[in-house]
Amino acid sequence: MTSLGAVFLPSLPPERLRAVARAADDAGLEELWLWEDCFREGGIATAAAALAWTERIRVGVGVLPVPLRNVALTAMEIASLHRMFPGRPRIGVGHGVQDWMGQVGARVDSPLTLLREYVDALRALLAGKEVSAQGRYVRLDRVGLDWPPETAPEVLAAAVGPKSLRLCGEVADGTILTGDTTTDGVRDARRLIDEGRVTAGRTDPHSVTVYLLAATGRGADRRLRASLEGNPATPLGVAGDAQAVATAVGEWAAAGADAVILQPTDDEPDPEGFVRFVSQEVRPLVR
Repeated sequence: MTSLGAVFLPSLPPERLRAVARAADDAGLEELWLWEDCFREGGIATAAAALAWTERIRVGVGVLPVPLRNVALTAMEIASLHRMFPGRPRIGVGHGVQDWMGQVGARVDSPLTLLREYVDALRALLAGKEVSAQGRYVRLDRVGLDWPPETAPEVLAAAVGPKSLRLCGEVADGTILTGDTTTDGVRDARRLIDEGRVTAGRTDPHSVTVYLLAATGRGADRRLRASLEGNPATPLGVAGDAQAVATAVGEWAAAGADAVILQPTDDEPDPEGFVRFVSQEVRPLVR
């Protein structure tokens, strides 16, 4: 069955998260996703708070930009979340928006090399291994976690281009696709991911998570159009009632998405109502 979730947009102030997270949990939503966009909420801090305020919902972070954090610190933070809230965090890492990385002096010459080294080290650390590495960017000397997760968690990675998608297949346990990914784009991504998995000889499961812009209620068409016009990086979306949104979710799922995360418009008037809509009205219509 396709997993269904919603995004808590970083354009909302952090103090709104508690009410939205609790509404999502109470409504039975499967996943609530957070974004670490510069220079807004921090991904780990907000994930920890959302997990603590709720009882069962999975909380995703899509994504932590790898140039901003030493991999050992990221492993410590993810491990702590999984020890405190077993099985509920879903944490992704990625290149980061290159302009933002440049603003903070963290931009690297080879984002692909960094991501490969980073994910390899992160997965090993979270599996409880002692890691030594002398890579181009990741350098560790006999580093191991005192408190690794009881079970090694999945490590997700975000990708857009063909090289990054193949790399995700090689080194990550799942891939996060952006909101501008068409259904054909999901199929192409699956093919490229599988090419990477073949290269690495991997046969374990590999999840694909995709964001989909959605609007419902009064003014949904207008809000969707305004959001698309104001954000050319996200040219896709669906507006309408639960059936319309569920039909769109089904199309992306049929193309190969294991999880579809509905992204509200920036001017969504009722974030708490949106997560209830996704869980209580859309979810029953999605297989």
